[in-house]
Amino acid sequence: MSLFKLFVRMTLITILTFFVAVSFSFNSIFSSTSVKSLLKEVNIQSILVQMIRSEVHALPAIDNLPSITELSLDLLLNIKPKDVRTYLGNEIPGLSLYHTEIAVAGQGTNITNLPIESPPPIEFIEEIDDYEEEYDKPTPKTNNKNMAVYIYHSHSWEAFKPLLQDQKSANSSSSMNEKANVITVGDKLKQDLEDKGIGVVHSKQNVTKALKSRNWNYNQSYILSRETVQEAMTSNNNLKFLIDIHRDSQPKNITTITINQKKYARLFFVVGKEHKNFEKNLEFAKKLNSELEKKYPGISRGVFIKGKSEGNGVYNQDLTERALLLEFGGVDNDLTELYNSIEAFADIFSGYYWGNSEI
Repeated sequence: MSLFKLFVRMTLITILTFFVAVSFSFNSIFSSTSVKSLLKEVNIQSILVQMIRSEVHALPAIDNLPSITELSLDLLLNIKPKDVRTYLGNEIPGLSLYHTEIAVAGQGTNITNLPIESPPPIEFIEEIDDYEEEYDKPTPKTNNKNMAVYIYHSHSWEAFKPLLQDQKSANSSSSMNEKANVITVGDKLKQDLEDKGIGVVHSKQNVTKALKSRNWNYNQSYILSRETVQEAMTSNNNLKFLIDIHRDSQPKNITTITINQKKYARLFFVVGKEHKNFEKNLEFAKKLNSELEKKYPGISRGVFIKGKSEGNGVYNQDLTERALLLEFGGVDNDLTELYNSIEAFADIFSGYYWGNSEI
C-alpha cells in the first residue's frame, strides 16, 4: 500500500471516529427533547462522506453510500463485502488486474473477459530506428473556431494483425506504421465526423519514438499525451471533446459481433475515477453507450471504470467534462469490421453533438 493511500485511510478513520463520538455525545449534552429529535434526523454518515468526497472524488455518491460496516472494511482492510475479488486480490498474483469496475456491462461482458492492455515488446522499442520518418508526423496546428474534437493516441503503436504485412510484426501486434495501427482508426473517425459537419483535429504523434527520445518508458505514455493535449487545447479553446483511441488485446470472438448481417469490431469506454471530472465523464460515456446500444445492439462491450491500481486512473479526463478513452476492436479485427464500428460511433456522436438524439 502506498504511503499516500495509507495516509488517506488513516485520515478517514480518524474523521469517522470523531463524528461517531460527537454523535453519541450529543445525547448527553442536550437535554431538550426537540433538539434530540432534530439530531436523530441528521445523517452523520452522509455528512461525513459528502465532506470527504470534496477531496477524495473516488468515494461513491450519497445515493450509493455503503453501510458503516462496508465502509469500515474497505478503509481498514481494502475489502468490499459484495465483491469476492477483494478477498483474494492481494494474495493471488494477477488477480488485481480484474478489479476493473464494470459500470455498464455490454452483451456477454463479465470479469472473465475484461479488457487486456498490451505494452509494446522490448524488441519493438529497440528496433525503432529502423522505421521511416514518414510515420512521425507532428500534431497539426489550428486556430479554427469550428474545431471541437481532438483525436489522439496515447498508445499509437497498438496495431491490428490483419493490417500488418510481416509475420514478425504480426506476432508483436505493434507497429509504427499508421496504416496498420490505431492511427488509421483515428483517420477514419476524423473523416466521418467531418462529413457530418464536426471540426476535428487528429494527432498522429509517434508515441514510441517520442518516449524513446526522452528515455521514458511505456508507463509514461499518458504523461506524454497529456502534454500534447494541453498544447492543443491552449492553442484552440474550442476543443471540448477529447477522444483517446486504443484497441484491446482480447481475441476476435470477444471483440467482434454481427448486427443485421454486418460485422462490427466491438468498442467500449474506459473512464478514470481519480480526478474531479470523473462523474461528468462517466455520465457522458454512459449516454453515448446507451444510444449506441439502442441503434446497434451488442456493438458495445460496456463502460469500465479504472483507478490507479488498475491503470493510469486519470487518462487526461480531468482536462474536460467530455473526454473519452475509446477502444475499437482487438488485435484480430480487420479494416472492414473497424470501419463499420467507426461509422456507427460517428453516427451516434454526431447525434449527441448536434442535439438530434434523445440524449
